[in-house]
Amino acid sequence: MSERFTLLSGCSGGGKSTLLAELRRRGLACVEEPGRRIVEEQLASGGTALPWVDAAGFARRAIAVALADREAARRGPGRVFFDRGLVDAAAALEHLTGEPTLETLGRAHRYGRQVFLAPPWPEIYVADRGRQHGLEAAVAEYERLALTYPALGYAVTILPKVSVAERADFVLAAIG
Repeated sequence: MSERFTLLSGCSGGGKSTLLAELRRRGLACVEEPGRRIVEEQLASGGTALPWVDAAGFARRAIAVALADREAARRGPGRVFFDRGLVDAAAALEHLTGEPTLETLGRAHRYGRQVFLAPPWPEIYVADRGRQHGLEAAVAEYERLALTYPALGYAVTILPKVSVAERADFVLAAIG
């Protein structure tokens, strides 16, 4: 089942959501990043599970959303592309708190073996209402994830810095 789940991860502001939108435009099943959805929900409700207010609370909420996303995707047919997911959230929580979430969650709830990482791309990086951290923090997160995925047995493929259409073609060719 997990081989149906293709994960896009990597640097914040590296073009993952734009790539996901292109894959969706091509008719493929896609799941949006849990973090972006949580930020919008928390801002709308006046909540505090925001990465710049309560980072651990945000990561815990991202874990819950990622688990629900996986369960919903499991019930449907065919390949599903995820913009970030459980491993990203568990890695963030473990980094923030030291809680061993990667060993328990990261190994129990697998995605497809091949994971695509968007590298830091300063030329397209933009902070906004939902992404208030700078490029330096995004690069540090990327470096943690670039070590985390192989340690969990994933095969990492770095996305090329090309147009969104070329990136989508690259991903689709890589997964066959």
